[in-house]
Amino acid sequence: MSKGHLRVAVAGAGYFARFHHEAWSRLPGVDLTGICDHDAAKAAAAAAAVGSQSYSDLTAMLDDGQIDLLDIATPPDTHLALVSEAVRRGLPVICQKPLAPTTVEAREIVAITESAGVLLTVHENFRFQPWYREIRRLLDTGRLGDPHGITFRLRPGDGQGPAAYLDRQPYFQEMERFLIHETGIHFIDTFRFLMGEVTGVYADLRRVNPAIAGEDAGIVTFRFASGAAGLFDGNRLNDHAADNARLTMGEMWLEGSDGVLRLDGYGRLWWKPHRGDETAHAYAWHDRGFAGDCVAAIQAHVLNHLRHGAPLENDGRSYLRNMEIEEAVYRSAAEGRRIAV
Repeated sequence: MSKGHLRVAVAGAGYFARFHHEAWSRLPGVDLTGICDHDAAKAAAAAAAVGSQSYSDLTAMLDDGQIDLLDIATPPDTHLALVSEAVRRGLPVICQKPLAPTTVEAREIVAITESAGVLLTVHENFRFQPWYREIRRLLDTGRLGDPHGITFRLRPGDGQGPAAYLDRQPYFQEMERFLIHETGIHFIDTFRFLMGEVTGVYADLRRVNPAIAGEDAGIVTFRFASGAAGLFDGNRLNDHAADNARLTMGEMWLEGSDGVLRLDGYGRLWWKPHRGDETAHAYAWHDRGFAGDCVAAIQAHVLNHLRHGAPLENDGRSYLRNMEIEEAVYRSAAEGRRIAV
């Protein structure tokens, strides 16, 4: 540590990495010492925006000065090599999802970090969105009674036509596994955060936009250890009522014995008691950064663990469960049957 600050370097200067940079630049007690990208111009522009140093070579960035944490915000097929570089230096890592292109490679990443005693956290930020933290709080207080169902309708509206995703994350078009591997994994994790462990899945996946390689629509049903059921109904082609369709990415309903809690596309929560009228549930959140400032929230969570030993969500070992469930979803779609997890 320098002057009590945590020194962070970021690998990646693409569309979503910019949210990482901006959040680190304003978190107290953090020095954002470097930003690296193989595109030197992109790295330079990103670094200039937050007053950091730019690099086009990861080794040079890691060797240029003492670093306390490497934040990896690059496409999944680069993660194994980047994590391996951090492990060689004993650096803790926070790594974007998907953790790896395959579950086998994800297990390898976890294994090399555990063997070296290096901390690995997966940057699964959706569970840190303020509406889901508030929903979790309401579940803990018993507001819903006995929860028995959860539904999410994913409708970001960004996946139509031959130019789909090209303005933001063009590699999306080439992903052979897309809707679930890139986006649905967020909701596998969020469903587990809200409803507990998944014990079975059934999936029907399809590709609607012929311009992309992978599936972009589908329905997945979940069974939870509690006996509750879940439904993920997603497509990236249609949108939903929202000023920003990427704020919540869609709408959620949680059902329990005492009523229904609904999340809309504006980040608002609505509570309908059983046989009663629906009313707004007030709670505080800030419309900053990405999706209620969830990137800053997960980064602050990791800092709290590193500084004070606070419990850590989404460590590498725990996150493998999400990828195992993802694998079961694809197997279910391929085999046309329910898969126990």
